[in-house]
Amino acid sequence: MVDAVWWKHGIVYQIYPRSFQDGSGDGIGDLSGIRQRLDHPEWLGVDAIWISPIYPSPMADFGYDVADYCEIDPVFGSLDEFDLLVAEAHARGLKVILDFVPNHSSDQHPWFRESRASRANPKRNWYIWRDPAPDGGPPNNWLANFGGSAWTLDEHTGQYYHHAFLPEQPDLNWRNPEVRRAMHDALRFWLDRGVDGFRVDVIWHLIKDAQFRDNPPNPAWQPHNAGIDRLLQVHSADQPEIHAVVAEMRAVLDAYPDRVLIGEIYLPLERLVAYYGAEMEGAHLPFNFQLIFADWTAPAIAKLIAEYEAALPAEGWPNWVLGNHDQKRIATRIGAAQARIAAMLLLTLRGTPTLYYGDEIGMENVAIPADRVQDPWERREPGRGLGRDPARTPMPWDGSRHGGFTTGEPWLPLSPDFAQRNVARLAEDPQSILTLYRDLIALRRAQVALRAGVHVPISAEGDVLVYERHDAASGSRLRIALNFGEETRRLDIGPAQLLLSTALDRAGHVDEVVLRPAEGVILAPIAARRAT
Repeated sequence: MVDAVWWKHGIVYQIYPRSFQDGSGDGIGDLSGIRQRLDHPEWLGVDAIWISPIYPSPMADFGYDVADYCEIDPVFGSLDEFDLLVAEAHARGLKVILDFVPNHSSDQHPWFRESRASRANPKRNWYIWRDPAPDGGPPNNWLANFGGSAWTLDEHTGQYYHHAFLPEQPDLNWRNPEVRRAMHDALRFWLDRGVDGFRVDVIWHLIKDAQFRDNPPNPAWQPHNAGIDRLLQVHSADQPEIHAVVAEMRAVLDAYPDRVLIGEIYLPLERLVAYYGAEMEGAHLPFNFQLIFADWTAPAIAKLIAEYEAALPAEGWPNWVLGNHDQKRIATRIGAAQARIAAMLLLTLRGTPTLYYGDEIGMENVAIPADRVQDPWERREPGRGLGRDPARTPMPWDGSRHGGFTTGEPWLPLSPDFAQRNVARLAEDPQSILTLYRDLIALRRAQVALRAGVHVPISAEGDVLVYERHDAASGSRLRIALNFGEETRRLDIGPAQLLLSTALDRAGHVDEVVLRPAEGVILAPIAARRAT
């Protein structure tokens, strides 16, 4: 049963720790700050918090360059503070999910320092080293995700090491059983401390082509796209052997009760769903990012949902994501009005939703002055709009100085409208987007059809998307109608109870629904209403 598995019926809330709450006054969010703000996810009604990397790191990529997999960076606190956070979260009924970054470490990790010391070092094969090409250049044409070659020459040993991201992030060699054992031990270290699961960073990158063949050119590449898109990553990622690696990782978690393995995977649907594993021994939730890149129209969203549902293996549980620390804010992508539609879509589709901090208050991307840019991607490819800082700005909690985020100077600037758009103010507004999120989450908890029911497409005509959620066991049926357009639309569904509108200004018995521009509604048809 879906309701017996917390990560199936639950809602995941992503916290970018540098920007959630600063408890020390240094302008950077930390574990103490997260603990201080646990009231918020509890009040909102989510089930789990996912915390982006908090491991020791030189911060070349803000924690995604790990120097120790079994410690806490002092900027975020200590292991004692982490244990206290887990205990207090659990006491509130909140699960704790950690980011895990196994594809690459920091170049300051002791493993890599040993690996680059000499070709004969016992840890040499813990990373990916290759001789130069005949002309002395890189071993092949692979590109780094943040620009430039994916190979850096180590002058001392005369070989190149591979890095899918920054040179400061050398890729580990997951073909080496010693690496796998070490990383499994790291997982157990956190599982033993009570962590409820992991979101695994770039999981599809872990295995590379054994022959290190060149990647082919991408015929669809355009000069305005990121440099990495010039080539198709046919040989540098998503190799057939990866599924055995993911199955081993899953086995580590399966030795502990009620844990979840989430995989970050930016791949087409037919390749994404393979990460569930042939026998469902892969990731519990291979992240589905389709909504992030979809055309925001009713027909496009309906097609996307249908294709995803059709591609899922029989036992595969779906999941949906509107945004994260690497993508533009949903309110920036589609506008403030449609962001309310997006909230209703996210929380009424079948599967596990993940909510990015700040989206519940309608946060938008913040323009970052050139002298405040932090993101290494923007620094390496300036002026291309690739920087992720605008979606990582501090959470505004109230209208006080720095939005209540810090008593110091925030590491990134807050949104200029934080005095109006903040948690305290919007929580008191019965028609705010924050209230909408809370009401949607409460309705989802109350209605078994939303938590566990099947998805039934109805129509996607013009600007209006209509679908239903059915739960056979209880007989409950709900209809969701979303107006993606700027014109009023009439919907004749017969007698129904209007349970919730994105405008939060009406409810009750209706015989037809007049959908206003950018309005969504959840309806319980009278003939099918039963207690849940």
